[in-house]
Amino acid sequence: MTILETKNVTYRYSDLPGAAAALQGVSFAVEKGSFIGVIGHTGSGKSTLVQHFNGLLRPTEGQVLVGGRDIWAAPKEIRKIRFQVGLVFQYPEHQLFEETVRKDIGYGPRNMGLPEEEVERRVLEAARFVGLSEDLLEQSPFDLSGGEKRRVAVAGVMAMEPEILVLDEPTAGLDPRGQDRLLSQVKEYREQTGSTVMLVSHRMEDVARVADHVLVMEKGRAAMYDTAEAVFSRAEELEEMGLAIPAVTRIFMGLRARGIPVGENVYTVEGAAGRLLSLLKRGGDGDAS
Repeated sequence: MTILETKNVTYRYSDLPGAAAALQGVSFAVEKGSFIGVIGHTGSGKSTLVQHFNGLLRPTEGQVLVGGRDIWAAPKEIRKIRFQVGLVFQYPEHQLFEETVRKDIGYGPRNMGLPEEEVERRVLEAARFVGLSEDLLEQSPFDLSGGEKRRVAVAGVMAMEPEILVLDEPTAGLDPRGQDRLLSQVKEYREQTGSTVMLVSHRMEDVARVADHVLVMEKGRAAMYDTAEAVFSRAEELEEMGLAIPAVTRIFMGLRARGIPVGENVYTVEGAAGRLLSLLKRGGDGDAS
């Protein structure tokens, strides 16, 4: 079932004649429950695109459909779309403002008009998803570490229980441990809730680790959209676009160039380990794929 679709979406920041388009004819469809990675270099249109999904931006041309319905068919109801499609901005901790972590996470659900018992249930569940202990809920979010603030901000969007969770560069600025922890928590959230998740990132390793489909943006266009395996198998094309392919993919490309039969389409550490073990078991003969 298709939950999100764009049809020939074009967007210009200016109405002046000849103004450049930030997005040009972007069309793709997302199946319910999938995990989509969105990659592209700076200025490729990634962030502009995802701001269309919950109506923060309106297409100059084309349509955005959520659940088969054009989100701009009834402009006065666009607020409802923002509960269906939750967007976590880059550095979302800068938007924290409540007195306590509990109130900050509960702000969205409370704005939805939910009863306090339901708000509390969602606060506790979202805090659990991002690994925040209950003893932190009464603290001021401004007293937390950078990583904890980031998790509070993500929990605030999760607490609205959106059908689609969109995260724009959620690991930016975090140390490697914080990056791994947050990605694992988002992956667990998707597995336990069945929600559709979209991760925007310039880090190919992050996308390769969690996404089942990948959208590649280049110069405002959808350059590729396919399974993660199919997209990362086009490593040479990705590099031509100036994208840094996963380090493990580059290593395996080098091994193949030296005649070592490690096979193709390796883009995660786990996949690399499996290929090498298979090769060792075969004594280095034959293709490990």
